[in-house]
Amino acid sequence: MSERASQPSARERVYEAFADRNQSVEAAVETALEAGVDRLGVSVGFLTRITDSTQHIEQAVGEHEAIRAGQHCRLAEAYCRRTIEQDGFLSVQDAAASSKVSEAAYETFGLGSYVGCRVVVDHESYGTVCFADGAARDTPFSEAEELFVELVARLVGRAIERRQYERRQTERTAQLAAEKRRFEGIAENSSDIIYRIDTRGELTYVSEAVERLLGYAPDELVGENFALLVTDAAAPAALDAFDRILDGEEVQGLELTFSHRDGRTLTMEINATPITADGTVTAIQGVARDITERKERESEIRLRTRAMEVAEVPITMADATDPNNPIIYANEAFEEVTGYSEAQILGNNCRMLQGPGTDPEAIETIRDGIEAERPMTVRVLNYRRDGTPFWNRVTVTPIADESGEVTHFLGFQQDVTEQQRITRLVELLNRVLRHNLRNELTVIEGYTDFVDDPPEGTDLQEQIRRPLRRLVSLSERARELESLAKKAHDPVRLDPDTVLSAVADRYRGRATVDINVDTDRGICAGTELETALDELVTNAITHDPADSTSVSLSAHDDGEWVVVTVADDGPGIPPMEVAVVEAGQETQLEHGKGLGLWLVNWVVTQYGGSFQLSADDGTVARLRLPAVGPDESVDDAARRPTALLR
Repeated sequence: MSERASQPSARERVYEAFADRNQSVEAAVETALEAGVDRLGVSVGFLTRITDSTQHIEQAVGEHEAIRAGQHCRLAEAYCRRTIEQDGFLSVQDAAASSKVSEAAYETFGLGSYVGCRVVVDHESYGTVCFADGAARDTPFSEAEELFVELVARLVGRAIERRQYERRQTERTAQLAAEKRRFEGIAENSSDIIYRIDTRGELTYVSEAVERLLGYAPDELVGENFALLVTDAAAPAALDAFDRILDGEEVQGLELTFSHRDGRTLTMEINATPITADGTVTAIQGVARDITERKERESEIRLRTRAMEVAEVPITMADATDPNNPIIYANEAFEEVTGYSEAQILGNNCRMLQGPGTDPEAIETIRDGIEAERPMTVRVLNYRRDGTPFWNRVTVTPIADESGEVTHFLGFQQDVTEQQRITRLVELLNRVLRHNLRNELTVIEGYTDFVDDPPEGTDLQEQIRRPLRRLVSLSERARELESLAKKAHDPVRLDPDTVLSAVADRYRGRATVDINVDTDRGICAGTELETALDELVTNAITHDPADSTSVSLSAHDDGEWVVVTVADDGPGIPPMEVAVVEAGQETQLEHGKGLGLWLVNWVVTQYGGSFQLSADDGTVARLRLPAVGPDESVDDAARRPTALLR
């Protein structure tokens, strides 16, 4: 027999390498790569791992400057880019002429011929096994050669799976040993009950502390079901916790009542952790701590504190013994409504919520109640940390100690902005409709005197129809405003360019409309924002006596806001209209001509924004609305409605 015939084949060398469990995976892979290089007559063989669109070379045999262990490149520049997409192998006879190899890959590696196969580990793509040569081949890789590469890839994948499994097992064994040592050390020295329970619910270990706390010797309880120790009232919670732990959850701080051997009831705090093997829960271990005395001592204060913490109503407590009445407690609801953090609230007082629109009489009512140490309730306009106004229904109650001395003031705040907005709207509709109805009917009544003898050249019917049409228009606008008021607060992400373009397209036949958007953020508001912008553009066109009206629509960033501006070159809005919008209300001496600007104000403030007007060289309307960044959610950007003030 010749020496060549006595040598094992490449396939046999590969099988033997991976069958030898005393050999490392790395050594087996190297043998397989060397066998492949010999078998295929190529210059290099290598194993890759593909992660995050990057090819990492883990092992390589042969000489090639760009193919060495530890090197990496973008997958787009690798021959393996197509290989990783294949279920089987990929072979290339002449890389320079093949569409299977990208130009970038060829320029990076310069390999003339290539054959590779995807490596699968635990049903997921791991990387590739590849063989290549600097020169193109005269003939394609044969089917036998391709199947050989596929065999190497399959054996490599299985070896890596085995290695990963063995590593997990080793880590798990070490973890269990460490847990056992820690468990036993704690059990020997702890005053708490240390226990273990099997999956049937039977105690397999109980520390000696159980005798001191529950009156049972540890040996008496081993083999008993843990549920026998808890009271009937606590049994459902205990069994539910047991089921959750068997599902892999941890239980922390669970309070259960237990029965002492002598009949007494104790409260225990339970912490329990599942013990797993190969992903399966095999037992439960934990700690039971006696908190009976603490529960009795803290029960009342815990109940009160918990009630205030979970209350949806903002609650504060102020020190009545300090003349400045600093806040010593505020629940989360107060932080949420006002926008101030706990650090900013504590030590301060509720005067921090006052602002330019706060009614001095309301403040005086609160001050008098505090000085007289009597309960009081008042509705006051307050301001959140970001400056937006809201209506606050404040109730202050003095709290006395056992001697009768008032030591604290308990404050309850309720955001009643929505109710006040509706109240303002109803008052507005009544006032405007009543005012305009009276004026228009007076006009109509005046023309009825000329029914029998109309002035020459006067279209009496048209003169009467005009005020009637104005009343109908006003009625329709009131209905539209009422509809918006009933619409739920539903913020979405609006693209400024899309919104402004839609508005501009509707008016370009009637006016010159320009758009300028200087922000990449969205607007956090409702879709009715377009209705508000339509109103402003319509108002500009309608009230401009010139033949041509120019309107500019723009949007730009302003801190946490996007400011949308509607400007026109018309005669400018009357100062009275500006004053009404700024005040957020009409007075006996100041009345808006219609409901359009109120509609705009309602929409903007509904989403926490503000609306401002100026009348210099035309009318400029600025709508300040919450911004929502590209990576920010609408929920995070959304703001509460504000008072109809700004």
